[in-house]
Amino acid sequence: MTRYDVFNGDADGLCALQQLHLSEPEAEQAILITGTKREIALVQQVPAEARDQVTVLDVSLDKNRGALMDLLARGVSVRYVDHHYPGEIPEHPNLQTHIDTTADRGTSLLVDDLLEGRQRAWAVVGTFGDNFDAAAIRAAAPLGLQQDALERLRELGILLNYNGYGATVADLHFPPDALFARLRPYADPLEFVRCDQAFEALRTGYADDMARARAMSPEHQNATHLLMVLPAAPWARRVGGVFANELAQQAPSRAHALLTQLEQGGFVVSVRAPIDRPDGADALCRQFETGGGRKAAAGINQLSDSDYPRFVEAFLAAFDTD
Repeated sequence: MTRYDVFNGDADGLCALQQLHLSEPEAEQAILITGTKREIALVQQVPAEARDQVTVLDVSLDKNRGALMDLLARGVSVRYVDHHYPGEIPEHPNLQTHIDTTADRGTSLLVDDLLEGRQRAWAVVGTFGDNFDAAAIRAAAPLGLQQDALERLRELGILLNYNGYGATVADLHFPPDALFARLRPYADPLEFVRCDQAFEALRTGYADDMARARAMSPEHQNATHLLMVLPAAPWARRVGGVFANELAQQAPSRAHALLTQLEQGGFVVSVRAPIDRPDGADALCRQFETGGGRKAAAGINQLSDSDYPRFVEAFLAAFDTD
């Protein structure tokens, strides 16, 4: 029997996997399958056979439905934990699902539920990374952390999330599987912050990239919507999601769209629903061919130049306050 762990390369996926690996000793032998944050068609990469076990974390079931059904047909046991739009959830004796699309509950918190809080600090990191600050603070309350320690967990979550964004793994500071290997020895995320040089490397890269992003001006801005376009550059591809999160935190009643130009033309899109009304981002993005995500935050992997006016119109019409 072989175990495969399939996970999103962002903070939520990394921290969900970290919790499981700290709690399940047999997980150390698992074969890892991951990619950049937007590389979500991951289940098709699993070469599992009958009696093998697969855990899938933080990638949409709806986007992996065909590959999932193929695994089940081959006699593979699958545990699926996620918070993105799933579509119709299949029923199968070999499929165990823990899927919850509540707007402020990420995969790290779903795994935390399964483990009854045994690795809570890592769940807090992943929840901060997914821009669910209020939920992360609530989850951290039983840990009794000082404010500076809580802020460090928040910073780590943001940096892990930042590392996941890019057109390819070459854009990232660390491949997600390599970054997970550095996290794996640390039951305490604060110990990772103190001891592993990856934290400072990510902190430096984040500061440089965010300074460039903050110097940009929006294409559209009013009380309810902000849309910004970033250039086709590695720094912009790395910063897109975390910059959208920062803008959302700064103006919680406003919707945000961050479009990053692609070298081959078109855009990759990050959308954030207003934090005060965290709903509708996934519905907006699913209007476009490569779009998907969750209620509070979603994206489009490739928006054509010809679809740009239609997206702007749809974005400005969405998140109505009436």
